[in-house]
Amino acid sequence: MSEKSKIEWTESTWNPVTGCDRVSNGCDNCYAERLAARLQAMGNRRYRNGFRLTIHKDLFETPLRWKEPRFVFVNSMSDLFHEGIPEHVIQKIFQTMNAASWHTFQILTKRPMEALKLAEGLNWTRNIWMGVTVESRRYTHRIGALRLIPAQVRFISFEPLLSAIPANTSLSKIDWAIVGGESGPGARKMEREWVIGLQQLCRLHNTAFFFKQWGGVNKKAAGRVLEGRTWDEMPAIAEANLQLAL
Repeated sequence: MSEKSKIEWTESTWNPVTGCDRVSNGCDNCYAERLAARLQAMGNRRYRNGFRLTIHKDLFETPLRWKEPRFVFVNSMSDLFHEGIPEHVIQKIFQTMNAASWHTFQILTKRPMEALKLAEGLNWTRNIWMGVTVESRRYTHRIGALRLIPAQVRFISFEPLLSAIPANTSLSKIDWAIVGGESGPGARKMEREWVIGLQQLCRLHNTAFFFKQWGGVNKKAAGRVLEGRTWDEMPAIAEANLQLAL
């Protein structure tokens, strides 16, 4: 669970911690929870505890062994700022990210207030991107906490997008937005106008727009084409970081 990823906006996943707890309705059909259950049934030792929070100390330094620069999604099977993860574990994970300067690490949380509490004591090197999930208008308050975290790149995952996001939502100081519909069993429908509204909001705030998928029970069939094309915009700093890494 720490090598190549099929997630469109990253290249690899790294899971020094697995397992999580639901915090909002975006978690109702959690893909990670389903996957953990399947891996547990298959006898995968990493998921012997199913989706209960589990720390894997032997994976703390895994990215240091990857020599080619890559985008790395941190804790795709958990939330790095889960209340149950000790601060010293988060510090250790950050130390690895600081040392592996040739990679770009992408952290995504639904717990930005927990991240904000710890932010001052962490070393936010330029290769660490910080993001929050905003699945509906109810959770736009997470954006305000994200702005206060001193990451060089801040991003929002509007996935699974479950409602329109108000047109007056500010994306100030937000470098990147990922938009996608829910997929898999029980997937809730995403409306086209919600996506277009977010695309317009990104244009207004000069925020890079990445359209991940329409989603649905068969996400491959639904595809990821919007207005006749795919949208794979990345933050402007991404290219600069890559050149530095090389």
